[in-house]
Amino acid sequence: MKTQRQWVLIQIFQVLCGLTRPTVRSGPVMDLLSGTYIFAVLLACVVFHSGAQEKNYTIREEMPENVLIGDLLKDLNLSLVSNKSLSSAMQFKLVYKTGDVPLIRIEEGTGEIFTTGARIDREKLCVGIPTDEQCFYEVEVAILPDEIFRLVKIRFLIEDINDNAPLFPTTVINISIPENSAINSKYTLPAAIDPDVGINGVQNYELIKGQNIFGLDVIETPEGEKMPQLIVQKELDREEKDTYVMKVKVEDGGFPQRSSTAILQVSVTDTNDNHPVFKETEIEVSIPENAPVGTSVTQLHATDADIGENARIHFSFSNLVSNIAKRLFHLNSTTGLITIKEPLDREETPNHKLLVLASDGGLVPARAMVLVNVTDVNDNVPSIDIRYIVNPINDTVVLSENVPLNTKIALITVTDKDADHNGRVTCFTDHEIPFRLRPVFSNQFLLETAAYLDYESTKEYAIKLLAADAGKPPLNQSAMLFIKVKDENDNAPVFTQSLVTVSIPENNSPGIQLTKVSATDADTGPNAEINFLLGPDAPPEFSLDRRTGMLTVLKKLDREKEEKYFFTVLAKDNGVPPLTSNVTVFVSVIDQNDNSPAFTHNEYNFYVPENLPKHGTVGLITVTDPDYGENSAVTLSILDENDGFTIDSKTGVIRPNISFDREKQESYTFYVKAEDGGRVSRSSSAKVTINVVDVNDNKPVFIVPPSNYSYELVLPSTDPGTVVFQVIAVDNDTGMNAEVRYSIVGENTRDLFEINETTGNIIMKEKCDVTDLGLHRVLVKANDLGQPDSLFSVITVNLFVNESVTNATLINELLHKSTEAPVTPNTEIADASSPTIDYVKILVAVVAGTITVVVVISITAVVRCRQAPHLKAAQKNKQNSEWATPNPENRQMIMMKKKKKKKKHPPKNLLLNFVTIEETKADDVDDDGNSITLELPIDLEEQTMGKYNWVTTPTTFKPDSPDLARHYKSASPQPAFQIQPETPLNSKHHIIQELPLDNTFVACDSISKCSSSSSDPYSVSDSGYPVTTFEAPVSVHARPTDSRTSPIEICSEI
Repeated sequence: MKTQRQWVLIQIFQVLCGLTRPTVRSGPVMDLLSGTYIFAVLLACVVFHSGAQEKNYTIREEMPENVLIGDLLKDLNLSLVSNKSLSSAMQFKLVYKTGDVPLIRIEEGTGEIFTTGARIDREKLCVGIPTDEQCFYEVEVAILPDEIFRLVKIRFLIEDINDNAPLFPTTVINISIPENSAINSKYTLPAAIDPDVGINGVQNYELIKGQNIFGLDVIETPEGEKMPQLIVQKELDREEKDTYVMKVKVEDGGFPQRSSTAILQVSVTDTNDNHPVFKETEIEVSIPENAPVGTSVTQLHATDADIGENARIHFSFSNLVSNIAKRLFHLNSTTGLITIKEPLDREETPNHKLLVLASDGGLVPARAMVLVNVTDVNDNVPSIDIRYIVNPINDTVVLSENVPLNTKIALITVTDKDADHNGRVTCFTDHEIPFRLRPVFSNQFLLETAAYLDYESTKEYAIKLLAADAGKPPLNQSAMLFIKVKDENDNAPVFTQSLVTVSIPENNSPGIQLTKVSATDADTGPNAEINFLLGPDAPPEFSLDRRTGMLTVLKKLDREKEEKYFFTVLAKDNGVPPLTSNVTVFVSVIDQNDNSPAFTHNEYNFYVPENLPKHGTVGLITVTDPDYGENSAVTLSILDENDGFTIDSKTGVIRPNISFDREKQESYTFYVKAEDGGRVSRSSSAKVTINVVDVNDNKPVFIVPPSNYSYELVLPSTDPGTVVFQVIAVDNDTGMNAEVRYSIVGENTRDLFEINETTGNIIMKEKCDVTDLGLHRVLVKANDLGQPDSLFSVITVNLFVNESVTNATLINELLHKSTEAPVTPNTEIADASSPTIDYVKILVAVVAGTITVVVVISITAVVRCRQAPHLKAAQKNKQNSEWATPNPENRQMIMMKKKKKKKKHPPKNLLLNFVTIEETKADDVDDDGNSITLELPIDLEEQTMGKYNWVTTPTTFKPDSPDLARHYKSASPQPAFQIQPETPLNSKHHIIQELPLDNTFVACDSISKCSSSSSDPYSVSDSGYPVTTFEAPVSVHARPTDSRTSPIEICSEI
């Protein structure tokens, strides 16, 4: 029905539009037409017959070539016109002027409009139109043939893009601003021009390097144009700076944003805002009073920072200048030169003050003060004025002969009315006397004593004072002063010795006399009588007889407290005032051996590393003896003839004669004796303890997994993040040397597993898929945190990813083959390519496994029947057993015996009876094959076995270490004990070492199965029994390997 309606509409459209002749068709077709369809057809026909149409499109400028803009055939609904009804195919012709390059092209057959290679530049196409109006590009398109000819006007609205940067009219903008511009004054700058419109036009202005003096504001005009304005933010001073150079940046809002800059140069114009400034505001000149008229006094200099008329300066005297000065001096108003206008007279006026003003026409002139000093001629004689400090008697000064130096006698003042050199006066005496004149001011002198007076040599002095000026010729004056000397007690007692020295042994008896001091006095009478006194620094141990001068010891002396005494003894006469002298007394105390040597500590504790070599330095013992000489010469020795250590008898350095081993002995204790060299010697002793500090000399030893042949079943459904296995290693060292960190260093090629470096938990990293089924080898490294070098061990962890263990024999074969060839990250037990083949392989594996189990059980039954008597004997002797760990403290030598004949294997039912290492050829049936047996008699002490008692927490483990006993009871395989081949037998810690893949030993109880290797017949009893000491040898059997290693396996079974 719908197809019929379309056909009818097309026919009506062609007939009404004159495209075809009408065709009458009867029947129900006409009934299909409704009023709505006929109206639509008529409307289309009217539009078509109008002969002209318009079509609008929107394009962006700068569009590349061959971009589809529109489709006229669809956009004008011309698809209703069938080409079959036209005389020729419909064509679309672009109508344009010859020579023009059209911006678009039209596919003539389809009417599709595309861009051309011509650039669409809106700014060129719409030059001169307002920015707020739209830009159109118009073309005409003719639709052919003539039957449907129409002329279509196409208008392209060209959208602007940000393809132009805003630009200033010039790259340098010059603007002048008066220097007296007020703050926040604004000056308009030229606006930038951006041919783009809208957001792509100018949006923002920015001032760069405004120096905080200028700012920038942006205003918007009514037309929408943004205008920049320069703002004055600080006061301007043209004299300080007349030009400012900045940058103005303009930005548009397009994307990407475009910008440009212009240099802004601001010139500050001058105003009369500067006052004249004198170069010197105060000038002092000197002019002799006989200077002739017209002589230049001084030249004034003034400047003005303004320019032009504002800088013209006028000089004048201030109204404050006296009339005398105006009469005597002349000032040039233009040059500022001051000259003498009339003769000067110093006696009338010695100086003149001239206040000069400099004005540029402003209100505030500059001021300068000129001080003119008039010099005179030397015409006055100096005068001498004597003012006594010591009151004279009849114009004579009386002085005691013991007056101190610099005693002031009189103040001498000399004056001269003249000035300068003519008034400069010098005062002095006429000859050498014990007095001097000391200047205190420019014209005053103090008369004082310059030497000690002696009545016996000179009794009186007549001093002549002379005063002379510095004029030419000089003028002088003189005066007399008389002094008498008074006799005094001026002689002090004198000791016969300059230093009194005396010695006394310590521990003396109190009251013993030491020595007698003596002194003399040159005076006579009472002035010569002498009394002896101890000085204030004298110690209380001594006393002195006042009259005789006998020095006595009052107390028992101790040299160790005070070895030397220095003090003074005074001798004082009875003169008024009395005179005193002193002498130094030196008392030396002689030493006696009354002190025993003293150790700095009662007990010494030294800490040494266990790898300290023989004769190395353990420590230093310090001993002191407060005595002196031989009494303090201390000799050190070790008591009880200890051969393990030596001590230097003089320096106290302790050295070992043994090699330390912390695992064997952790500390050593002995006593050291100190004896002095006195005639009757004294001695003392001190306890010395040497503590052996652990050194990182033990590698971590893996306990879980027990060997490289054990494996752990991992279900494929295990979620990522699940712990699938835990690796455990122990280190016999202590502290940080025993801290173990785990890491995966190899294999794990599919990267399915990761390990926690602290706990050793192996975690499933990713979800398993079918390709991950099989055996995975993960090479785990356990290294300790020892310093300076860390030790490590490596073991292979085998993880069997499968739903169950269906063929244990095949897994064991894979584990043993891994020693000969590298194991791939994923060894699949069953081929996953075909379900049918999988079922067949599983069935075969189940049958093979069942047969293997039956055979193993049969063989085990036969072997156990043969070993029943031995088993009962072993169980009777040792009812309880536990994991045997080689004792690190075992000092017995391991004896090697090479057997020439093959011996019968010892019974396997004995619990760790012997450890026998046998090396045979692969066939093991040749009677001539060589066999090496290593018998290890092991004495495992109860204390040592306690370190590996898995029931309790070992003392060498941290408190937060995992409960290993619980793990070993519940999990299989059991711990492995490893012996490093080719290790020197006499070196310590050689029993527990890292082994190659074939040197890992598996141990398990006799009831549970060893998951690591079902073919290994060796086992050890359950670890839940108490600790037992094993003293019987242990049998060790060697497996055949290549020539590079000597694999050893230690196992035992009840």
